[in-house]
Amino acid sequence: MHYEMRRKDREVSRDEALAALDKAPYGVLSSVDSDGLPYGIPLSLARDGEWLYFHCALEGHKIDNLRAAPGVCITFVGSAEFPEDHFTVVFDSAVVIGTAEEVSGDEEKIHGLRLISERFTPKNMHAFDGEIAKFLKVTGVWKIHIDEITGKRRKQP
Repeated sequence: MHYEMRRKDREVSRDEALAALDKAPYGVLSSVDSDGLPYGIPLSLARDGEWLYFHCALEGHKIDNLRAAPGVCITFVGSAEFPEDHFTVVFDSAVVIGTAEEVSGDEEKIHGLRLISERFTPKNMHAFDGEIAKFLKVTGVWKIHIDEITGKRRKQP
């Protein structure tokens, strides 16, 4: 079910929502487990067009959830400021509704890991190939298709 944003005056364009996503230091992935309970976890994600990549262990709660029910929601806060003279938060954010799938081919796994590494550790890329050689087989990579994205911004009061 799709919900319309209640505060339409704060809704931003798709491009602005993607910009908030791209500058957020992490996103919180929300999924549902086999008991129907919600589960949220922060992830370091990197975007390539309509896909978000993250790396992880090969097993665990998150992986069990995604294998059983690949529909996810990810929230991002691109920035947040707390003006001392107002009772408000100045922010920009994005919410993604997407579908997760495990990356199985080595070429795409390396692509996803390269995107993540270039985003979060660009000064250490000289060591990338060596790390891939050591850890590729024991590292999980997943991608999430951006099925829907909305963005919201609260401007300065």
